[in-house]
Amino acid sequence: MKSEKIAIVTGAGRGIGRATAIELSRRGFRPVLVSRNSEQLCQTAEACSGDAIVLAEDISNPQGVARVVEQTISLAGRVDAFIHCAGVAVQRDVDEITVEEWRQTIDTNLSPIIYFCRLLWPIWRKQGGGVLVNVSSYAARDPFDGLEAYGAAKAGVNLLGLALNRKGKQIGVRVHTVAPAATETAMFRSLLTKEQYPTEKTLDPADVAKVIVQCVCGDLIHTSGEVIYVHKNA
Repeated sequence: MKSEKIAIVTGAGRGIGRATAIELSRRGFRPVLVSRNSEQLCQTAEACSGDAIVLAEDISNPQGVARVVEQTISLAGRVDAFIHCAGVAVQRDVDEITVEEWRQTIDTNLSPIIYFCRLLWPIWRKQGGGVLVNVSSYAARDPFDGLEAYGAAKAGVNLLGLALNRKGKQIGVRVHTVAPAATETAMFRSLLTKEQYPTEKTLDPADVAKVIVQCVCGDLIHTSGEVIYVHKNA
């Protein structure tokens, strides 16, 4: 259906991205599920309400991003929201991190925002608006030891969100940044064990997803341009 609301979700194969796609589908959006793992994406699609679009692409590559946007327009005819949940983190001391790991951290967490926006901006200008939500991290202001590269990438996400929101106002685009604290995801557990950081101290991905969807749907319209830090009450 060409008239339904369409939301592209990166990192949709698991974690916060999967939870966001499921919550969006419950709110009447048709999610476009994006990650490199097609099997995980299909599992997310099965959990969504309605008909999700599955696109297995590497969004650290500008050509992969271009294919996502092109196929979304071809299949759905529009893009109402873009939610960037994809992320990668390596825990390394500054004298141990490799150039490849640094580039992977920037190219996954930060660069895709620019790659998508340069293609979505003309679409949103023509449509008369859109919504961008970037998932940052509490690490942007207080990273765990060894996550300096990840924290720097997410700090870049925060600043980029502020700048893009100023530009977006001119064409009816809202930009939100959601920065969760430790969240119970596979990526987080690849860094810290439950003994090092117990489950009772982590957020559930569904809790973060609800904040993201509130941004998309306009419930948090007055937070546009701001960084929303989400954390578990002590």
